[in-house]
Amino acid sequence: METSVLIVDDDPAVRELLARYLSPRGYHVSALEEGVSLRERLARDRPSLVVLDVMMPGVDGLRMLAELRSVGDDIPVIMVTALGSVKDRVAGLEMGADDYIVKPFEPRELMARIDTVLRREASGVAAPPASAEGGEVFDFGRFRFDSMTRRLLCEGKPLPLRDSELALLNVFVRHPYRVLGREYLHHLLRGESISFRDRGFDVPIWRLRRVVEDDPSNPRHVQTVRGKGYVFVPNIDIS
Repeated sequence: METSVLIVDDDPAVRELLARYLSPRGYHVSALEEGVSLRERLARDRPSLVVLDVMMPGVDGLRMLAELRSVGDDIPVIMVTALGSVKDRVAGLEMGADDYIVKPFEPRELMARIDTVLRREASGVAAPPASAEGGEVFDFGRFRFDSMTRRLLCEGKPLPLRDSELALLNVFVRHPYRVLGREYLHHLLRGESISFRDRGFDVPIWRLRRVVEDDPSNPRHVQTVRGKGYVFVPNIDIS
C-alpha cells in the first residue's frame, strides 16, 4: 500500500522541499498551508500520516492536534517546530503527537521518523476510544489517566504528577506491552538538543513508580527489561 503523507506548514519552501524529497522515494505527498481546514481535509482524503507544523498563523498546530484528538481521531501525527524546548515537546506529546522533530532538520531524518511511526502503528495495539468528554482515557489497575486534561486518578481521587512524569506516562499508556528503550524515550521526549545519558530516566521512572505502583521496588505496571528499557503492563491481574 502506498504511503501518503500530508504536510501542513505555512512555509511554501518547506512544503516544496519535503515533496521533492519524499515523492521520488515512493511517498504520495499532499500539502496544506494552514491548519484550519485540516479536519475537513481528513474527512474527504485521509493520508497515512500528518506532518504538522506548530508555528502557523491563525490556528497553531498544537491546537489543531488537540481538536483532532478531542474527537477521537488517532491518525498518526509528527509535530514540526522551531521551538526545541522540552516544554513544547512535552505539550505536543501530551496532546497525542506520535513524534516530534525540530527545525532545521534533514528530510531523510523526517522520512526515518515517518517510517518508524507507521511501523509502530501497523504492529501495535489499537488506540483506546475517546472519552465522553472528548479526550482519550486510559484505564490501568486502580488508575485512570485522561490525556486531554492531564489528570491521573486513583479510584476517583486525583494524584499530582510533574510534567516529566506526565510525559512518560502518556508515552507508556499509548504503547502498552511494548519494550521502549531508554534512547527511544530520550529521542521522543527530549530530542537531539539534549545529550543522551543512559541513566537519564532513572529519576523520572522512580518518581512515576512511586505514584502508580503498590511496591515501587517491585513494579508491576512500569517494568524494567534488563538491557533493553521499559515495558508498560496495564493489566496486572493474572488470575
